[in-house]
Amino acid sequence: MAHSSFHEEDRFNDFYSEVKEIEKRDSVLTSKQQIDRLLRPGATYFNLNPFEVLHLEPDTPIEQIKKKYRTLSILIHPDKNPDNQERAQQAFEVVNKAWKTLENEATRKQCLDVYEEAKGRTDLMITEKRKKLRKEGKQETIPEDDPGKYKHAVYVMVMKLFADMERRRQQLDLRDQEERKRKREQEIEEEEQRNFQKEWQKNFEESRQNRVNSWQSFQASASSSKPKKAKKTKYTSFNPPKIKPESR
Repeated sequence: MAHSSFHEEDRFNDFYSEVKEIEKRDSVLTSKQQIDRLLRPGATYFNLNPFEVLHLEPDTPIEQIKKKYRTLSILIHPDKNPDNQERAQQAFEVVNKAWKTLENEATRKQCLDVYEEAKGRTDLMITEKRKKLRKEGKQETIPEDDPGKYKHAVYVMVMKLFADMERRRQQLDLRDQEERKRKREQEIEEEEQRNFQKEWQKNFEESRQNRVNSWQSFQASASSSKPKKAKKTKYTSFNPPKIKPESR
């Protein structure tokens, strides 16, 4: 886990250094340089920060943000880069998404809150470093005493916080998709059950008359096949003769 963290920080440092080198070479940047900056390997990770995408400081007024967005979007627009339209379109979408985020007051505030939290965490980290040096009896001078190094430390922390936000968003999206999938499957199952019941009831009703007719036919057949009962013979009552008294 620690090794992964160090590797991640190295990537931040490399990216930061390369961006600063580009800034030194050309403070405006050509359309190709801007497209390359926005689509460089690993840029998806760094483009989570809309201020980074538009190449602005977080305290830039919204009017200046809008102006920079317009300038940059025109510079990298696919129509302005006919020889590189596909990559230009990808970069244009990144820039447009960044502007949509900063244009909205609520989402812009969320981004500014990320910077504030990053500064707070960086300051806490610096305090812990000084405390450790003091405990070891060493001089309390640290790299972050240099304004440039301090700014870099905040930058790294900002990127990490944006990455954490994106991971949480993806997890919530995945959870939401699974829940919607579960509900949909349940709805389909209930719909199938209702259709089965309707079909069963329909078949039952349609076959009712057939069952009645069959029963009536059966009764008629059974009645006609019964043997006829023999007529009873009427017997008259038997009166035995009276016994005559014996004569002597």
